[in-house]
Amino acid sequence: MTHLTLQLLLAHIIGDFLIQPGSWVKDKEDKKHKSVYLLWHIVIHAFALAFLLQFDLVYWKGFLTLIISHYVIDVIKLNLQTHKNKRFLFFVDQFAHLLVIALVVQWYTSYTFNLSAALSDQSLLLIISLLTTTVVSSIFMKVIITKWELEEDPNSASLEEAGKYIGILERLFVFGFIIMNQWQAIGFLLAAKSVFRFGDLSKAKDRKLTEYILIGTLLSFGFAILTGLAYNYFLGMINE
Repeated sequence: MTHLTLQLLLAHIIGDFLIQPGSWVKDKEDKKHKSVYLLWHIVIHAFALAFLLQFDLVYWKGFLTLIISHYVIDVIKLNLQTHKNKRFLFFVDQFAHLLVIALVVQWYTSYTFNLSAALSDQSLLLIISLLTTTVVSSIFMKVIITKWELEEDPNSASLEEAGKYIGILERLFVFGFIIMNQWQAIGFLLAAKSVFRFGDLSKAKDRKLTEYILIGTLLSFGFAILTGLAYNYFLGMINE
């Protein structure tokens, strides 16, 4: 099962990411199903898949299923795609391809998906910890920090919701470092963030802004550290 899964995934990565220039993507988005590069895209997928399966005729049904479904999924995505839903459809498209791969693997290996194992205490604890680190912490921080909410600078050239995503990513890094017992890496992350922020703060010469950023940073790291420690503690209880 593992070998076949890796073969199909590698073929998908080669076709969808490695050998697909940006000019092909642009042409497909403009011409939809009429794009000649869509056909070339499918041909590359077919060749990569056949090569990795070593041209074994045992897999001919799975081969056809993957190639035809890939074409159909791509055509549907291209015809539904707009500027607003482009990112969303990208992930839906990838999920659909991976789902077909899983079905083909199941077809040839007859593996069984153990739902109880997927919803084990360890899995549930990890899901809860990740949601707490990302979503729950963001809400708690927003409630706490709005007490000192500053007026937005209309001349600020900041990316939309960049601060929110930076906070989520930094908390995920801190959480990961803690469960791997790499505390020193947290210090490097905090130092790196301080270096990038130093330029903004030195230019602003605004004590309120400095305090605001410091409170947000300490809250973000604090929530991530507490969640990581709680995860390790409860994981130890589960494994006893």
